[in-house]
Amino acid sequence: MFDIKWIRANAEAFDAAVSRRKNVSVRASDLIAIDERRRAVITRLNEAQEKRNALSKQIGQAKAQKDEARAQELMAEVARLKETIPADEAEERAVEAELRQALETIPNLPLEDVPTGADENDNVEYFGANGTPETAARVRPAKPALTFAPKQHYELGEALGQMDFEVAAKLSGSRFVVLKSHLARLERALGQFMLDLHTTQHGYTEVQPPLLVRDEALYGTGQLPKFEEDLFFTPHGESRLALIPTAEVPLTNFVRDSIVAEEELPLRLTALTPCFRSEAGSAGRDTRGMLRQHQFDKVELVSITTPETSIDEHERMLGCAETVLQQLGLHYRVMKLCTGDMGFGARKTYDLEVWLPGQDTYREISSVSVCGDFQARRMEARYRPAGEKQAPRYVHTLNGSGTAVGRCLIAVMENYQQEDGSIIVPEVLRPYMGGLTSIGGR
Repeated sequence: MFDIKWIRANAEAFDAAVSRRKNVSVRASDLIAIDERRRAVITRLNEAQEKRNALSKQIGQAKAQKDEARAQELMAEVARLKETIPADEAEERAVEAELRQALETIPNLPLEDVPTGADENDNVEYFGANGTPETAARVRPAKPALTFAPKQHYELGEALGQMDFEVAAKLSGSRFVVLKSHLARLERALGQFMLDLHTTQHGYTEVQPPLLVRDEALYGTGQLPKFEEDLFFTPHGESRLALIPTAEVPLTNFVRDSIVAEEELPLRLTALTPCFRSEAGSAGRDTRGMLRQHQFDKVELVSITTPETSIDEHERMLGCAETVLQQLGLHYRVMKLCTGDMGFGARKTYDLEVWLPGQDTYREISSVSVCGDFQARRMEARYRPAGEKQAPRYVHTLNGSGTAVGRCLIAVMENYQQEDGSIIVPEVLRPYMGGLTSIGGR
């Protein structure tokens, strides 16, 4: 969400930045024209109110002087003003709504170091703020050296009898899965491992948020109104609630309509929750297996910071997500997303892409984004600078996956598969698996 005053004062900078976004045709002049109409009707209303007040005083004076003719003349003029004011008030509401609707559908402006591009093919590999390919290679686990033709996760899971898409389809339709036995426990172990890592080593506070949220919360983080078709809604009295598409929604909205003290920042929150997405725009993509599901578990990371620290916090959050894959021994790469592949509310996004031997490719397992004050303006989330009497400022918000649990399960299965179809349990997960070292096999 943008401040029209900022756009008016920075029209060229706005146009230059928004032109880098995909399929966005709006320009500052379009928005300023709407705002000019709004300002004009507000001016008319103010002038009419001032004139009515002045005439009311003159009526009183005329009556005090027993000049009834003059009083009647002034009263008739007030009556004419009263007839025009409601129409102007209605016009003001309509133009306000038009401007708000225009502003709320504009995606966030990319930072200068975000590459300009059309789609995922224009993303660039990222090696860290001060890193090089050589130093990065030393800290990232290597690809597994498999001596046999690797299978995809669903082939492994179905052969084990612990991944069932047919039963899930009977229960719920396509894009659902039933996990059983050790695979079900392995997915649970992954989520618990991630939570423990982020809370004990990375300073995040664990939260168990509601899974159903109001429209206002979805508006605050940018899912509404633009992405309504991607959500699942349920009636709630005379209104509705939505199943969360990600825990980013409830966690970020913790600071909605509030002013926090600077001493409370950064506020770092994490949650392991189910996530629900209709995948409306992904027809025909990843129809086999668990890669693109209507319901999946994810460990979410959210940070609320000051403007001065948000860029450093972004790098820190990326490192937190990377640590998950490093400790699991999963090979991955980090991609800086281009303007055409970046999410609606992000100013800059890093994707962690894990290596999947069964697919012989990298697949996204985490997105880490800095949003600036874009969400904060929609939520009216502000902070009061320490030791200052100036007006509160908008916070900056960040979110990331730490990581997507289902996709991490896929990665573990494919990277730790053995020729006999068994799956080695990564050492870091064995305490969560009761000491189990492998799943399946002859």
